Amino acid sequence: MPSLEEKVRLLTGETSFTTYAIESLGIEAIALSDGPIGIRGIAEPAPTAAQLPNPSAVAAAWDLDLVSRLGTLIGHEAKRLGIDVVLAPVVNLQRTPVGGRHFETYSEDPVLTAETMVAFAQAVQAEGVGVCVKHFVGNESETERTEYLARIPEQALREVYLAPFEAAVTRAHAWSIMAAYNRVEAGGEVAQATDHGFLINDILKGEWGFDGVVVSDWLATKTTVESALGGLDLVMPGPGGPWEQRLLAAVAAGDVPESVIDDKVVRILRLAGRVGKLSERADAAAELASSEEGFDTVAERPTQPAVAAEDVSALLREAVARASVVLRNDGELLPLDPAGVTKIALIGPNAVETFEQGGGSAFVTAPYLVTAEQGLREAFPDAELTVHRGVGARRFAHLIDPAIVETPEGEAGYVLELFDADGEPVGEPTVVPAAEGWNRGIAPGATTAVVTARVVLAEPGAHRVEVGLSGTHKAWFDGELVSESDAFADANVILNSSANHPEGPSTVVEVAEGEQKVVEIQVECQVVDATAYGRFVRFELRHDAGVGADDEAELDEAVAAATDADVAIVIVGTNEEVESEGWDRQSLALPGRQDELVRRVAAANPRTVAVVNAGAPVTLPWLDEVPATLWWWLPGQEAGHGLADALTGAVEPSGRLPWTLPAAEADVPVPDAVPVDGVVEYREGVHVGYRGWERLGRVPARPFGFGLGYGTWRLGEPIAAEEWSPDDTLPVTVALTNDGERDARGVVQFYLSGPTDDEGDGGWDRPARWLAGYAAQNVLAGRVVALTLRIPRRAFEVWSVEAQRWVLPSGVYTVRAAFDARDEGRSVTIAL
Repeated sequence: MPSLEEKVRLLTGETSFTTYAIESLGIEAIALSDGPIGIRGIAEPAPTAAQLPNPSAVAAAWDLDLVSRLGTLIGHEAKRLGIDVVLAPVVNLQRTPVGGRHFETYSEDPVLTAETMVAFAQAVQAEGVGVCVKHFVGNESETERTEYLARIPEQALREVYLAPFEAAVTRAHAWSIMAAYNRVEAGGEVAQATDHGFLINDILKGEWGFDGVVVSDWLATKTTVESALGGLDLVMPGPGGPWEQRLLAAVAAGDVPESVIDDKVVRILRLAGRVGKLSERADAAAELASSEEGFDTVAERPTQPAVAAEDVSALLREAVARASVVLRNDGELLPLDPAGVTKIALIGPNAVETFEQGGGSAFVTAPYLVTAEQGLREAFPDAELTVHRGVGARRFAHLIDPAIVETPEGEAGYVLELFDADGEPVGEPTVVPAAEGWNRGIAPGATTAVVTARVVLAEPGAHRVEVGLSGTHKAWFDGELVSESDAFADANVILNSSANHPEGPSTVVEVAEGEQKVVEIQVECQVVDATAYGRFVRFELRHDAGVGADDEAELDEAVAAATDADVAIVIVGTNEEVESEGWDRQSLALPGRQDELVRRVAAANPRTVAVVNAGAPVTLPWLDEVPATLWWWLPGQEAGHGLADALTGAVEPSGRLPWTLPAAEADVPVPDAVPVDGVVEYREGVHVGYRGWERLGRVPARPFGFGLGYGTWRLGEPIAAEEWSPDDTLPVTVALTNDGERDARGVVQFYLSGPTDDEGDGGWDRPARWLAGYAAQNVLAGRVVALTLRIPRRAFEVWSVEAQRWVLPSGVYTVRAAFDARDEGRSVTIAL
């Protein structure tokens, strides 16, 4: 048998992303990696990996076969990079459109979220790679995310926020689940999500029968005894943290029974067996698990051939096009016929710089990026194409060109010197390449860094030079103190993502024709100790040329190009400064003057197509003024090819919105999630997303489920079965006719309406309508198909707080087959 010390060691990571290998247990180290849009990997520098569209885009396809194929790709990529567990998918709901990780989640609806998650998770795990479904639970915003208390009404907790996690256990059979940062009030218990015995022990492991590993979010665990007894199984990252020696002491003191430790060890051994990290000689593991029915000490990963690069590209290209949502297509401007287009004006800040992925832990280093310009040039080989930014949309300057940075001695790069608390040098000065804004692995004795650089400017015009810094600092430009801060930095700059886009001083320098100017930069800054995230110096040089130019002239140039073109394609959107883990958005408006740009281009050219390059909702005040609008999401590495395919109809943009698009910020039912006195109150209860819009009688710009595609659709009368099927579902069938001239993909959504608790004695609330499921199929032009949805009993049930169980209210229910959440569609009534 292994010793207690060995068992406890297994319960905390050895590094930031790996567990300990324990020879006596026959277990190898398990490697975990971020992975919602691809495998981030754990090597330094980060390896390249296939980069998918953002999760909301994946859900927008409303296509479980496509989701499964993307999950299979993630499984292959994980094995290629030596990753055993993918820290994905995120199944927290899009409760408010300003949520910082909105783009990284699937939907505002629990059913669409669950369906998408199950298909993805099953496909990944079929490859012998575990998923880690996150973040359990109530982690719907980024503001004070490590501290706030989520106070969710019990019915909403059960029906809305726990529902995808329940599906992860009972349907996807997920191998691990991640406990969130925040605190939760549930079951009469107020506790950190990592310590929550009611949620983890009673519901997750008890009621649902979860047999996998509960992993902490990184640095989320703050207690020893409470988290151990509360059901947490693995503290990450490591080494260090609240367990290890402190947990050994707690067992020795009798505060934590050794049987609790053994249960955690068995779960990790089970995970190791599932991902192929448990050896055949794991005798001690087998003995520990002898009472666990069905525990297998040996598992081999399925050996599948590597996915060919062209197959990966083709799949990702298809996903981009299929997920794109046609929001407007007046006069059937789309699809564009390449043979009929001779001149294209490609306009907009996101036409020049594609926003292919959001900021934060979801970041993936892709092997390439196909830009919009590249994709359109390939799709329209005979057309003249011009590119114009039109307006700027960024807050910070871009990363600097290393070619214009040198040390005082004229070497390429900048000089980094380290000092201890007494001001004594630590090691020798080093020259760092200018592109490296993170200096990691700083020696333990160093507390302060001094950075020296020269930025050489030779191009005529105005230049903006910036320095991004984390932690306390003093900064001098040309000998003048330009910035000073006593804001001490620790691991929170990683958790809140501020280190990804650090603030700092900037200056604008005018360079005359034939002149050269040099900006001398010196910075004295803190060595940040981010505990398990390591010690680093954050010094990011940024630079933009041509700043302060005549903005009106640039805008006028873009409008003139649009006037002169057959088709104007204007791409607007957000960027990584706006959509990122670590902070919530302050506004739903497009940054800068992008709205003005779209309106002026559309006024200049009646054949204008607006393309929105964003992951989360933004207000589009011009939406019904522009002939055609396509939502492009955060498309990943095949961005340009997928866009071109969608615009030309080579692949139908058959996406439907997985969330509600507001017409105005003031209409949003949950405008923010800012804690009040440390508490986020989920006052809307079960009325999340489109349900809240319906309840308040507000009309969005486009409803949940909306998407035009390139088909013309007609629904017949739904027919419902008179009795439950043996699998406890109620089949409903509807005829779907494609009256258009093109083959297209039809998506029929089934919404329920049912008895309400008018007297208030049942202890439950109900939305006006709620999604029960959907059915989709490719339909040839002029053909009709029959689509059947088997509606599960749970879709009709409510969680009764009074009875503390699921109940099926008697009465008349309406099943509405529709094309979006506001569409009246065609309906049938059922008496239950």
